[in-house]
Amino acid sequence: MIRVLIAEDQGLVLGALAALLNLEDDIEVVATAEDGQAALDRLTESPGINLVLTDIEMPRLTGLELAEAVRERFPDTRVAIVTTFGRPGYLRRALEAGVRGYLLKDTPAEQLANAVRRIARGERVIAPELALSAWDGQNPLSERQRQVLRLAGEGLSTRAIGQQLHLAEGTVRNYLSEAISELHAANRIEAYRLSRQQGWL
Repeated sequence: MIRVLIAEDQGLVLGALAALLNLEDDIEVVATAEDGQAALDRLTESPGINLVLTDIEMPRLTGLELAEAVRERFPDTRVAIVTTFGRPGYLRRALEAGVRGYLLKDTPAEQLANAVRRIARGERVIAPELALSAWDGQNPLSERQRQVLRLAGEGLSTRAIGQQLHLAEGTVRNYLSEAISELHAANRIEAYRLSRQQGWL
């Protein structure tokens, strides 16, 4: 039996995924979570989970951050992304985080179940329409530039960003300036928008 945890912040999608997978004789959805942090908690509470199916855009911890945490803390548990975001930047970051599957939410139920089985066996499954674009458009931002730009895009002030990341205000301004320059953007808002479109945040 393949024991699955689903992390998804949209209740209807979460319920639909769980219902579809529970129809399979060899797959059991043993836990669900509405965000990445809750998913980590469920993994601690429910040992023996084989596979985490997670969205990318979620509160508290994103699916990509969850994947990194699972790789570090639960190395025997595999992670697969199920998302509406087919952006090359997201896929590339998911692969770097050790994700074993990357599927779109419009994947037919039978294909989703088969993908779960293959990933549980140790295979890597990526939606065919995304595989070729995985390494297009290299991300020009450093990890710190990404962090600072994401927080700026969420409306945090330079001071607040500095406090959250334990950086001096001047250092935050430098990272923002570098990110804006790298992206050939007019300002931090445009830089954030461009980065989001490419899946780099």
